[in-house]
Amino acid sequence: MSGHSKWSTIKRKKEKTDQQRAKIFTKIGRELIVAVKEGGGGDPSVNTKLYDVIQKAKQNNVPNDNIDRIIKKAAGEGDSSNYEEAVYEGYGPSGVAVIVEALTDNKNRTASDLRHYFDKYGAGLGTPGCVSFMFSAVGMIVILKENIDEDKLMEDALEAGASDFNATDEVFEITTDSLDLRAVTEDLTAKGYIIESSEQMKLPASFVSVTDIDLRAKMEKLIEMMEDHDDVQEIYHNWENQDEE
Repeated sequence: MSGHSKWSTIKRKKEKTDQQRAKIFTKIGRELIVAVKEGGGGDPSVNTKLYDVIQKAKQNNVPNDNIDRIIKKAAGEGDSSNYEEAVYEGYGPSGVAVIVEALTDNKNRTASDLRHYFDKYGAGLGTPGCVSFMFSAVGMIVILKENIDEDKLMEDALEAGASDFNATDEVFEITTDSLDLRAVTEDLTAKGYIIESSEQMKLPASFVSVTDIDLRAKMEKLIEMMEDHDDVQEIYHNWENQDEE
């Protein structure tokens, strides 16, 4: 699994300021609301989508009281939130493929904002499907390397149903089929491993290198602007070795 590491994205979130983390909490709150309303209620034991978002919330240090309050409100009759899922695809500098997942109460506004970002810092917003064929939906589990026996973890992960195992300088990245993520996560947790992150994601089949300094700066700015947008939940791209270039 060369190229962009999931861990670099997680670190970006963890290293943000208090104000930026508050925005992440708000975005995860939206995901919880949508998961309750579209996934089948407020019980994570039967609502797999909600279970996954709760794990994501905990891994991003969202307080349990906040999680419970949002779920109860979304499951009740008094919540009038009406967020829709929307996916946007486009190209960054040097042909970097970008997928943006959003939850929005105004698709026209979100599309207009993202089109502006792509036009200013990339090559433009594309049509649905223009880059998604380059990505596969997978589950990704991240475990810090500290005091972990690599061979034992790899054996345990593969026995639990993982499809791939990768060691970076700081973490182990365990890839699963998207449908197996919960089962593998629970199996490794039961064996005593501390899960740093366990999420559904889109993994690119190949990566693009951006060598020009100005174009790299534009790509960074494009990601920064999208991350700061209230409606944007996740950004996937095939920029190779983003944190090393």
